[in-house]
Amino acid sequence: MSSILLLTSSPRAESLSTPIAVDLAEKLKSQNPGSVVVRRDLAANPLPHIDDLFTGAIRKPAEARTAEEAAAVETSDELVNELLAADTIVISTGLINFNIYSSLKTWIDNVARAGLTFKYTESGPVGLATGKKVYVVLASGGIYSQGPAAPLNHAVPYLKSVFGFLGISDIETIYVEGLAFGPEAAEKAIDAAKSRVQEIALAA
Repeated sequence: MSSILLLTSSPRAESLSTPIAVDLAEKLKSQNPGSVVVRRDLAANPLPHIDDLFTGAIRKPAEARTAEEAAAVETSDELVNELLAADTIVISTGLINFNIYSSLKTWIDNVARAGLTFKYTESGPVGLATGKKVYVVLASGGIYSQGPAAPLNHAVPYLKSVFGFLGISDIETIYVEGLAFGPEAAEKAIDAAKSRVQEIALAA
């Protein structure tokens, strides 16, 4: 059974990245009968930031952890299992201070686990979460996919780097940008993103 992991992270009620990501996930599901969508709304249900208890617990075998340490990594274990089970990952985020929302960064901190989603070898780190496709829906007021502001877009390079580290290199970004340039520009950006979603679904 195919699994689609949907991660939404915008705290904004009028978010544009969220509905487009949801639409993509649902269209992919409809094109693949029997598939399921597992959704994590990281803004409505924020994950705890990792702390000293967590970082100590993940360095121990499960059987060596105290009850408190086991509880500290329980959610992380669940998130890792969702990631590893997914065939497709759909992410929505806005570009905030030139990068992703902190709620999404916290999810990454919880799933980047040595021995589970990557491992160290004599020749360097090797990703263990292979064979997956990632779609990133990225909304922004300005234009960051190209042009003079492109160097300020740290979100896409970061996501490509961290997912590549986990063994996932097939990543596509769907931009919803230029939203601050007036209603006409915003409408054009939204329509372009929706058209790309439809193309992806039809090709699935």
